[in-house]
Amino acid sequence: MTFAAVLFRLHSKIMRIFAPKKSNTTMKKIMIIDGGPRKGMNTAQMLEAFAKGVAAVSENIEVKTVRLYDMQYQGCMSCMACKLKGKSSRICKFKDELLPLLEEISDADGLVMGSPIYMGDRTAKMQAMLERLVFPWLSYADGSITAVKKMPTVFIYTMNATEEQASGLVRQQTGMGEQLFQWAFGDVEIIEAYNTYQVKNYDRYEFADGTAETKQAYKDAHWEEDLQKAFDAGKRMAEK
Repeated sequence: MTFAAVLFRLHSKIMRIFAPKKSNTTMKKIMIIDGGPRKGMNTAQMLEAFAKGVAAVSENIEVKTVRLYDMQYQGCMSCMACKLKGKSSRICKFKDELLPLLEEISDADGLVMGSPIYMGDRTAKMQAMLERLVFPWLSYADGSITAVKKMPTVFIYTMNATEEQASGLVRQQTGMGEQLFQWAFGDVEIIEAYNTYQVKNYDRYEFADGTAETKQAYKDAHWEEDLQKAFDAGKRMAEK
């Protein structure tokens, strides 16, 4: 064997070792919906970690993140356009800034929705979006719920509540919406981050003494684990 042939074989072997792994995933596009009002805070960081998890599996999957608080829209307007005889639609027909997003979600292969928990529930922006997304799926004729297409779905919540507190009120409040997605999609995962750091500087706000220290200690012990949970969830979705 010539020296050139040896070099060629060695080069081919190295290329096989370091070549990006081929993915068998059917995922082409994942929509990430950020329902939090604050850029760069807990919910945004969890969603960013999720996106990184997707990228770790395949760079060929398009991941698009949309911030609801950058958009002007309302919840369901009860126009009933999605229920008209002969013209019924599983996508909301009310024309505003949200409509293109609802259409894009319906064409995606995976859906991720992140929200901080306010008053025991998702933010008003997220709730309004869910009304517009889900209501057209519901049939008054036969009581069925049918999405445009099935896709894996992940809800990511961040909250001031502890895990014990969340198991009561929060689970009751958010549970119905999650159940609707379970019926429509059949593949729903929930990621929760508890007792999160609320503000960057606790000295500026009225909190009980010791809150900053207690929150910081919990964050130091758990936040990286929370981000890892979101990252791992992104990998799992990408591999579907």
